[in-house]
Amino acid sequence: MRISAAIAAANASVALSGHRGASISPAHSGLAESMSSFSVQRRNMIEAQIRANDVTDPRIQAAMNDVPRERFVPPEKRALAYADIPVEVSPGRYLLDPRTFAKLLELADVRPEDRVLDVGCVTGYSAAVIARLAQKVFALEQDAALVRLASERVSGTPNVEVVQGALNQGHKPAAPFDVIFVNGAIQEPPEVLLGQLAEGGRLVAVLADGTGGKAQLFVREHGRIGGRPGFDASVPALVGFSKSVGFRF
Repeated sequence: MRISAAIAAANASVALSGHRGASISPAHSGLAESMSSFSVQRRNMIEAQIRANDVTDPRIQAAMNDVPRERFVPPEKRALAYADIPVEVSPGRYLLDPRTFAKLLELADVRPEDRVLDVGCVTGYSAAVIARLAQKVFALEQDAALVRLASERVSGTPNVEVVQGALNQGHKPAAPFDVIFVNGAIQEPPEVLLGQLAEGGRLVAVLADGTGGKAQLFVREHGRIGGRPGFDASVPALVGFSKSVGFRF
């Protein structure tokens, strides 16, 4: 799935600008002001991107207001932390935009007793938010550098366990899961991940469709997988989920 030129340009523009003062030390005289600014941006995100897009679950709103999104993006990208676009945090890897992330969470209907597999957690933001809604989160990442970074960022969240492995293979040792949350666009239903759903379990992802995409909810009921479409969404593709190509003769 191709990212829109606007998303790529916004990420590239901030990266090239350098933002040499963005790495803030505790002794920095502007620390309090910066923290206050991010708090205001976070509240504005809730009002303008979450509530305004019909995400009415107060638990999701509270969780996203509680987690400082700016801690999970590189210093040079913090100006984009609360923008309404996906933010590139590592080459080809993104945090979902707040609207899509929140609407997927609501579609997944995460409950306090749920065990969740967070697929493609990158720096741990999604896991930190989901941890405030669920009993246990297994944050799956395949990139070793991102695994280390996510582990550092969620170290104070006791119900998150960061695990390393191929994203499209899930995390079989801890299966089955009540919810599987996929952070990015995929091209077809993820059969391996669907096989790791518990009875009554839900998987949410954005299925790519040409230049756009649509969120999809999959549910395991009576041992069978059913699904229904959700909302329109355009997000970057998640590595490892390209459509299978059969042999041609």
